[in-house]
Amino acid sequence: MIKKKPLNIAVIGGGIGGLMATLALQQVGLHAELYEQAPQFSEVGAGIGLGPNAVRILQRLGLGKQLDAIRAPVTGFVLRHWHDGKLINDQQQNAENEYAGVWPVHRAELITILHEAISHEQLHTGKHCQSLTQDNEHVYLTFEDGTQVTADAAVGADGIHSVVRNTYHTDQPIFSNQIAYRGLVPMERLTFLGDEAHKFTMWMGPQRHFLIYPVSRGTVMNVVAFVPPEGNWRVESWAAHGEVKDLAKEFDTWAPHVQKIIQAMDDTMRWALYDRDPLDFWTQGRVTLLGDAAHAMLPHQGQGAGQSIEDALLLAYSLREADTETVAAWLQFYEALRKPRTTRVQETTRSAGKLYDLPDSEIYRRGEHFSFSNRSIWLWNYDADQAFKQAKQTIAHP
Repeated sequence: MIKKKPLNIAVIGGGIGGLMATLALQQVGLHAELYEQAPQFSEVGAGIGLGPNAVRILQRLGLGKQLDAIRAPVTGFVLRHWHDGKLINDQQQNAENEYAGVWPVHRAELITILHEAISHEQLHTGKHCQSLTQDNEHVYLTFEDGTQVTADAAVGADGIHSVVRNTYHTDQPIFSNQIAYRGLVPMERLTFLGDEAHKFTMWMGPQRHFLIYPVSRGTVMNVVAFVPPEGNWRVESWAAHGEVKDLAKEFDTWAPHVQKIIQAMDDTMRWALYDRDPLDFWTQGRVTLLGDAAHAMLPHQGQGAGQSIEDALLLAYSLREADTETVAAWLQFYEALRKPRTTRVQETTRSAGKLYDLPDSEIYRRGEHFSFSNRSIWLWNYDADQAFKQAKQTIAHP
């Protein structure tokens, strides 16, 4: 029997999705090269929550100990009224609770873990993809520095403004009519929070909500505050500078703890929140999309990173089955497996953002939405390995 030649995959974009795809492809025995436009692998500081659907994948890829070393243990999820801080919902996180696997981490620390798990010979920085073309046998990529790369397949993991996506689609990001301030506060400044320093806590009010949770092993509090836009400001950048005084003004009538948290901040950044409508297709021949390039979503369910991680593993599983002649068909299989789920996450995430900012008369609808059982069955309990096995029985493939 003739042994299949390992495929050579080009991954465009070095964020969480691109690094995860490169790692997963590496672990299933394929050769992947990652091309990142920045001069080095780094990430602006921010927290993210990894649901059980993502945590399971990272553990199966052998990163459980590294992840455990950077996560902040949390004990529950609390919802409070914006003005008086009155408790709306309090759900404990424990061994019996399906929510127990949600781990808050610092994004930069997760990027470091992924970067260190990949052979550095496969990682290329300063490579801004300018264009790509393909024929029946290969994909050809051209970078701004003049270099060219030939691969058996290419994966666009290059974010919401994806060059790869824009090669085959003409849609544009959609402004949500919200901006978010974010920042990090040393935990020793927040002793007034008591036990709530170890929880996800959200204060919800009309047109605004304010979320905190610990990261970096519980030494730092991540703060994210969602507000209506100011004037015509629409900058979609995680690194755009914000003013703490402007943030304080947005919440000057809110609960005392919210105001004290803002007072403890040294600085803040702000970004305009955009997503994209679900695409009709991700895959064109030997080229496909992953993560935000395929299904950019708002942050209101904390699933941007999680869905990228799922994509990466299932893309690797799909291409493991392929050879040079069946690459396109297996990429179509990957899309058929992933697209219905990511579309549902995109759509429910938009709805969640509106729910968080309802007027006080609708406050109990918010509490019901945050019941763990409402989301865990389809969102957090998703098992990517099992999903792939089932898909091979139900989705057409070579």
